[in-house]
Amino acid sequence: MIRFENLKKSFRGTDVLKGLDLEVKLGDRIALVGSNGAGKTTMIRCLLGEYNYEGSVLVGGLVPRANRTEVLKRIGFVPQLPPALKMTVSQLIEFSARICDSDPQRMVELIKRLGLVMDEIKGRPFNKLSGGEKQKVLIGIALGRDSDLLVLDEPAANLDPSARQVFFSLLAERQDNNSMIISSHRLDEVAALVNRVVELDRGRIVLNDHVADRTDMASILSSEVVLHEANEAFAKTINPWKFESQDGGVTWQGQVAGPDRLRFLGILSRYTGLLKGIEMREQD
Repeated sequence: MIRFENLKKSFRGTDVLKGLDLEVKLGDRIALVGSNGAGKTTMIRCLLGEYNYEGSVLVGGLVPRANRTEVLKRIGFVPQLPPALKMTVSQLIEFSARICDSDPQRMVELIKRLGLVMDEIKGRPFNKLSGGEKQKVLIGIALGRDSDLLVLDEPAANLDPSARQVFFSLLAERQDNNSMIISSHRLDEVAALVNRVVELDRGRIVLNDHVADRTDMASILSSEVVLHEANEAFAKTINPWKFESQDGGVTWQGQVAGPDRLRFLGILSRYTGLLKGIEMREQD
């Protein structure tokens, strides 16, 4: 489906990509990881046809740079940094649906599922939305279009836990009929979403491996956290996860999206000395 062959890209004499070779097949869900400056975003921009480069990039046999309209119709893209667009949310949705021959109402429905109220934001300029609101709109547009490739650059960075849970469910609905490239500088952020890991370091692929594909992206974990004593700082930290306590802040119960378990446990690790017990069970 996608093939990179000896892909090279330089900026002002500095080599950013140094001969990448990679093939992406239907059903591959790739975690594209590496530190800042490793070349992840440059690789994605070449795939989208935004840069000239040396070597070859093919999407379904088409060269993205020479066939941008046809290629971009096949790709749902969520950038790391939202564009500074002055058009209203409604205008952006209509424009996006028109250029990829998709149903704008489907995009609207996904945006609603992510937690936004369309009547409140549809007339607002996109560049005036909060970071989280922008991310939800862009995800709704990307996943609401007819595409067989999703390219997601730090897609959940600005999402609250509830929206992340919905986002993972949306990806689960697409996993059998799409390929996915999910870029992140931290593998633990995306590990549960993927079946393959590609790591870049200084413009080269240093790891390209398939991984166990056992996590249900739509799974929900019923969770309970028990503390030795109530703690105000912990209560503020767990509040975005919408956990509730019935005994004054000692026992907390709530739900965690399966792919978010590492993120949640990472937050709990800040309070290791305060923790008395943790239980997480996958719901049937």
